[in-house]
Amino acid sequence: MNTAPHPITGSVDTTAPKPLAGWRVLVPRGGPWGDGVAASLRNQGAVPVVAPLIDFAPAHDVAPLEQALADLADGKFDWLTLTSATTVDVLFAYRAKIPANTKVAAVGETTAAALQAAGYRVDLVPERDNSAAGMADQLLALEPEPREILTLRSEIAKPVLTKRLLDAGHHVHSVIAYRTVGVPVTERIMRDVESGRINAILVTSGSVARQVHDQFPSLPAETVVAAIGPRTAKDARKLGLDVDIVAETQTVTALIDAVSKLPLPHAADEFLP
Repeated sequence: MNTAPHPITGSVDTTAPKPLAGWRVLVPRGGPWGDGVAASLRNQGAVPVVAPLIDFAPAHDVAPLEQALADLADGKFDWLTLTSATTVDVLFAYRAKIPANTKVAAVGETTAAALQAAGYRVDLVPERDNSAAGMADQLLALEPEPREILTLRSEIAKPVLTKRLLDAGHHVHSVIAYRTVGVPVTERIMRDVESGRINAILVTSGSVARQVHDQFPSLPAETVVAAIGPRTAKDARKLGLDVDIVAETQTVTALIDAVSKLPLPHAADEFLP
């Protein structure tokens, strides 16, 4: 939108079209993160369709997690590490308390944004490699002396970060925080996707990519599949999804910006009488 004053009248032009005017964009996660993404899309003129494709289910044994969160609130850890935005949903659901003396590391901008949306602070995001290995590299550079570290992860995640930290001499308490489960979309969302009325789908993780593949087997060719980064794009393509655009950096802002540079696709029946 053009917000510069008119050279003659001095007024601000608020009628200029926004870059995503006319777009309907599927936001694949709900909660505070989904609300934040929806607001960003509206600011660009799009109509967000919040349709959570994944959610978390409790671990088969929740006692270790509950004890770890109690220890976290008591200030027993120097660092808390989070390798997915879903882990933030778990913290939010438990109303977890993170004391001032515990620093928080997020694997990437998506996880960092989820933390901030949920009211938590972020002390570290890897500068280059948004992965567990990248987080390990940066933590090890910052903390040469042994620290007490709590790592929260999904049931299926490989303990890459935990192993690296343990090998370096840190005291690591690794806890399974959740299981990722798919969430079936409503029939209305399914119809809108299959007809092409959903113009773009934001793919923000490998788990989301799997649900897009499984739930939308008849995805129209004109529907834009937008991946938040190269790693997610690789996961999506392995599943057989045609990725149309990949964000330059692993942030929601970059993802929305990438979509905004594309021409608006049209539903197959949009111009029928």
